Amino acid sequence: MPHPYVLLSAAVSLDGFLDDTGPERLLLSGPADFDRVDEVRASVDAILIGAGTLRADNPRLLVNSPERRAARVAAGRPEYPLKVAVSASGDLDPAANFWHTGGEKVLYTTSEGAERAARSGIGADIVPLGPRLDWPRLLDHLHDVRGVRRLMVEGGGTIHTQLLREQLADEIQLVMSPLLVGDPEAPRLFGPGPYQAGRLRLRETRQIEDVVLMRYEPTAPGTGPRATPADRHWLRLACELAAQCPPSRTAFSVGAVVVAADGTELARGHSREAGDPAVHAEEAALAKLPPDDPRLPTATVYSSLEPCARRASRPHPCAELILRAGVRRVVTAWREPDTFVTEADGSGVLAAGGADVVVLPEYETAAREPNRHLLP
Repeated sequence: MPHPYVLLSAAVSLDGFLDDTGPERLLLSGPADFDRVDEVRASVDAILIGAGTLRADNPRLLVNSPERRAARVAAGRPEYPLKVAVSASGDLDPAANFWHTGGEKVLYTTSEGAERAARSGIGADIVPLGPRLDWPRLLDHLHDVRGVRRLMVEGGGTIHTQLLREQLADEIQLVMSPLLVGDPEAPRLFGPGPYQAGRLRLRETRQIEDVVLMRYEPTAPGTGPRATPADRHWLRLACELAAQCPPSRTAFSVGAVVVAADGTELARGHSREAGDPAVHAEEAALAKLPPDDPRLPTATVYSSLEPCARRASRPHPCAELILRAGVRRVVTAWREPDTFVTEADGSGVLAAGGADVVVLPEYETAAREPNRHLLP
């Protein structure tokens, strides 16, 4: 199912903290940035926070500008975005500002948390997600039931971390404040990984008074498609094909399979196939198909290594060849290391060209195995 566009928004100190440990909230930006945040809020369909932020900050999460609220109404939208809280326990204060300001509210929680929240009399729709918080299911519900197409996530660090871990963030808007907190007990923006977001792509920097706004985009987004059992089957085959490559000291061993939407294998290939020392796996597979094959626009390319964005041996890198073929879905196991090309970003090239990229890191070990001699 489709998900909303997920925008993570936060302000941090220079040393990466969201707040200090004092009794009052640490203000990390000023009036001009607060107005920018208000503008972003006015543009979205919903604003989401976690239980920790709700308890610590007691926020209202309103669009403060009357003009922006009026513009929303004139466009046929609610005066305020939907306010969304997430809490596994459901143990929240029903007197908090969140429940008594703005427009509609919804609480996503576990089955057990839903019972606790209902008993407390929280003023919101309560949606149980089962025995645990299931982020894909939550986003599906927001999209399909609540009509949310653009979601702003204002914290806290636990929520931001979970969404990045599960590759469910489309954009990060990060404000850097010229403050140092230095308290190891203070809350940080992100917790421990593992993350599969890859190297983030910088989209914008902007000075706002004495803070700097940085807008980033994950280069291997997971917000669109999710893996299926079929994806795992075909990616496993691609990794097996990589093991068939003649060894090389100057190029990776990669396998690739092109599969139609109905599950039919269309072509396969591997690096240095048929004695060509320069051919890449995706290139070899696509070359076996007519360029006007009507199945290509709905096909998936499975590659054991992220398709290359730059290469010296041919005029067109594999990411470009995939896009030229009309393919708009790629599943890969391993982000290209900087062994031969610095700052490789095939996933970014594919995403910029309109392709969905799914990364299945559980197959990275198999993809790396034929390349052990090239790696540190």
